[in-house]
Parts: sequence; structure tokens; C-alpha cells
Amino acid sequence: MDGFVRIMFPIVAITLILSVYGVASTTRNYEFNIQLQNVTRLCHTKSMVTVNGKFPGPRIVAREGDRLLIKVTNHVSNNITIHWHGIRQIRSGWADGPAYITQCPIQTGQSYVYNYTVVGQRGTLFWHAHISWLRASVYGPLIILPKLHVPYPFTKPYKEVPIIFGEWFNTDPEAIIAQATQTGGGPNVSDAYTFNGLPGPLYNCSAKDTFKLKVKPGKTYLLRLINAALNDELFFSIANHTLKVVEADAIYVKPFDTETLILAPGQTTNVLLKTKSKFPGANFLMLARPYVTGQGTFDNSTVAGILEYESSVHMKNLPLFKPTLPSLNDTSFVTKFSNRLRSLASAQFPANVPQKIDRHLFFTVGLGTSPCEKNQTCQGPNGTRFAASINNVSFVQPSVALLQSHYFDQSKGVYSPYFPINPLHWFNYTGTPPNNTFVSNDTKLMVLPFNTSVELVMQDTSILGVESHPLHLHGFNFFVVGQGFGNYDPNKDPKNFNLIDPVERNTIGVPSGGWVAIRFLADNPGVWFMHCHLEVHTSWGLKMAWLVLDGKNPNQKLLPPPADLPKC
Repeated sequence: MDGFVRIMFPIVAITLILSVYGVASTTRNYEFNIQLQNVTRLCHTKSMVTVNGKFPGPRIVAREGDRLLIKVTNHVSNNITIHWHGIRQIRSGWADGPAYITQCPIQTGQSYVYNYTVVGQRGTLFWHAHISWLRASVYGPLIILPKLHVPYPFTKPYKEVPIIFGEWFNTDPEAIIAQATQTGGGPNVSDAYTFNGLPGPLYNCSAKDTFKLKVKPGKTYLLRLINAALNDELFFSIANHTLKVVEADAIYVKPFDTETLILAPGQTTNVLLKTKSKFPGANFLMLARPYVTGQGTFDNSTVAGILEYESSVHMKNLPLFKPTLPSLNDTSFVTKFSNRLRSLASAQFPANVPQKIDRHLFFTVGLGTSPCEKNQTCQGPNGTRFAASINNVSFVQPSVALLQSHYFDQSKGVYSPYFPINPLHWFNYTGTPPNNTFVSNDTKLMVLPFNTSVELVMQDTSILGVESHPLHLHGFNFFVVGQGFGNYDPNKDPKNFNLIDPVERNTIGVPSGGWVAIRFLADNPGVWFMHCHLEVHTSWGLKMAWLVLDGKNPNQKLLPPPADLPKC
């Protein structure tokens, strides 16, 4: 029997390798069991929601063109959904995952198969829970390799390593947001940041939980960086090493060298790390710490991992070099970095920027307040509750899924199709804020006919202070054609738009005290969520949804819902 197992194991391993590196396009099956697992970090043990008992969760690997069938079975008391962040979900919106937008959540004891095909995409993405704050522990890499025999448009790496940034809370994040919702105040912050679930040696009781990247001299490594943190944009750097940026949000970019990167939650970046030609006789810290623009409290700590060179001689007490990161509020660095990101815009990887625009839209994004209920004390500004909005509409989550309501023509009483195309009240968005900071509350959708070309300007506001907001659009990539500080000027600013090689992505930071302009083609029928990827702002209502109608042809229509779609 033992011999049989020994023979079988290599066969199984070879079969798995062949399945990823094998035939042209294939169907890949994964099983996700949502289960509680005891995990210890910083000397705190807690039971937390995980996929298959792993933190972070398992890696999904596929090729461009592959079909994925991922069966998610819920063994915990929380409702759950999974979002495949950055996957276009062409006509397969039922598999997108945001709770009450494209599906009712998977309830305890139930399961649902996420069924979708990866069309025209390759690169680093990730998956995460998309209900309440469960993505704090329910997340993992989603890696899409190019089609077979299609090379990367850069040096073939010796090895590929995913590094997923996260946040660790000593207490239960669900209790944190529940308490904040009850009091109307700001939620407690995390206790650590992590690389692949490990906080590293700069925290108390954490030295043993350190991510180590072991490398050989004279090799090129592809680091797949993913920011899965809940509420923080993060700077990242490796001491004494230059990184070559080659991809952002699973879209190839014109390569450029940098010592430091910035990643907002929801963003991914691939970098090439060329190791030193011979053993350097030292170890090198890799660090990440937050970029902070808002007024609220934040987790002001630093996650550290160690870059170690392999050596034939075991050497102790090697010097440890430490990188210098930008200051916490270095908006100038962030602006310069984001301006360096450009699409390849080559014959093989064109930048199909919409040139003729059907709909010009202007959205303000920012914080606000809601009045405190009678006979209650609230801990928001001046005794109010914290809120957040787009065009002063703070999104009210429905109790049934929007996509089903639309598909079965049962939208009455669920949502309004009249999301405002611009703010109802003009004010000096980045100047002195108005006296009235109350938001309106509603479930409104922006309706777009199939194949509408959209230009959307998103403007930060100074209500409760200017702040950078990483906005994520489901179902589409978009081109970032312009950005600036102060109030957007519709007469002057479009003259400077880049319509040749703008970066294409799925998540973009609206600059602190500024604006960003994006363009996309609404060629994907369904209901598509757009929200701030700082989870606290999403909880406060900084979210909305687009309803893209079916086109005329059969291949332009949303597919019917799967039989196992969860019920509310």
C-alpha cells in the first residue's frame, strides 16, 4: 500500500501541474468550505471565519479562457458570499458575489456554485468575502496565467510569489462594525498588518510569524502584490532592491522602476525583483505601512517580512537592512506614482479608450452625517452618526438581490432607477464645507443602455475633511484618463486628458481633495456594484450600482440565473 501511495502521489502532482499548464482551455473545479478556525497572532487566539480552515485562503490558479466552477458551502452561522475581484463576469453577473446586489447570501448549511469563464484577462487578482466585514479573514489570491504558449510581455521570471497584504484584528471584526453601526462612531482599528497572514517581527509576540522570501542570487522573481487590507492604503518597499512594475489590476503596463509602491485596498500590482548577482552577506526587510489622508484614527503600525538570499554556507547574525518609506500623508509621492502607470497600448495589448462619449457623469464622493435617533447618544461628529455618500445619496442595502429584482421585473419597492447624474446641490467641493452635512438615504441605480460609452468624473469633498477614496467598479475595467487636485473644471481639465495610453484598472483612488476621470464601455449586461474599497466607508453608504440593460443580440444578454442561486 505504501508503495502504491508513493507512486500515486507523483502522478497526482503531475496531473495537477498538467491541468494548469496543459490543454488550451479547461474547466477547473474548486471546493470552498466556509468554516471556523482557531488562529493565533500577536499572542491572541480567536475563532474566525475561513475558507477550508486556511488564513489567508487557498490560491486559485487558472488560465485565460478557462471556466471556473467553485462550490462554496457555508458551515458557519454568518451569511456568506464570495466576490472574484476584477473578474469581468461577462454575462455571468450571478457569479459576481456582492451580497444583495447580484445574489442573496449563502445561508448556514447551504451551498452555491460560482460558475464563470475568464474572458480576455490574465494577471493577478484576488477573491474575498463580500458581505459585512468578513473579508478581513476570507480572502486569497486569484492568479490567471496567459493562454498556453503565450509569453509574458516581459522577462520570464525564475519564480512567481504572491504576497497578499491583510489586516489582523485581535477581536472579531464583525463585533467591531456592529458596535460602530450601533453608536454611529468610527470603528476600532486593526492591531496589525500582514504579509500572507503574518504580521512579522515589529509587533509584540510576533517574530515567529514572519513572511520570509527566500531567493537565489542573479534571478528574476515575479512578485504578485495584492492589497486585501480592510481599511488602509499601503506603501511597500524592499530594502536595497529596485522593483520593476509590469502590471496593475491584471493589465500589463509600460514597465518602470521604483523603490516604493502604493497599493489601495482592492488593487494588485505585479513587480519584477531582480536579485543581486552574488550572495550579499545581508538580509533585507520588506515593509508595508499605511498612507493616511483622513481625519479619523488608523492603525499606525508596520508589517515586516524578510528577503533572504540562499547560501551554501550557513551564516548567523547577518546585517539587516531596512527600507525608507514615504511619510504617512505623502500625497505627492502617491500622485507621482499613479501618473507613471500607463497602458502598454501595443498591437497585442491595445488600450481601447472610448473616444466618443454618450454619457458624461459627475459624482461627488465623500463623508457626511445622519441625525441621531431620538433618545440615543451618537458618537459621530457633534452627536450625529457617521455616513458616506455618492452625489449625497447614501446607499441603502436592499433585503432582496437587485439583479434578481431586475431580471424578474420586480423592481418596484426594491430600487429606484434614477441615480442623480450630478450633485443636486453645487458647493465648493474642496473648500469650506457647507453647514448641512446630512446625507439622503436611498437605493438608487444608474441605468445604462447596452454599449453606452461613459465618462465619469469622481470628485472628493471636504465634508468632514478631504480623504483619498479607492473606488472599485464591478463588471468592468476602466481607463483613468485624468486626475487633479481642487475642484474639477469641465472647461479646462478635459484638455489634458490622456486618451492614448491611460492605465486601465478596476480600482482607483479618488485623490485626497481632488478628482479622477475614468472612461468605460458598458458592454456587460447586469447590475454592477461600485463602492469605496475602504470597508468602513462602504458600511457608511459610499456605494451605488449600475444597471446595464441587455443588448439586441443573444450574446449581449444576461444569462438566466442558475438553479442553485441562493434565496433571501
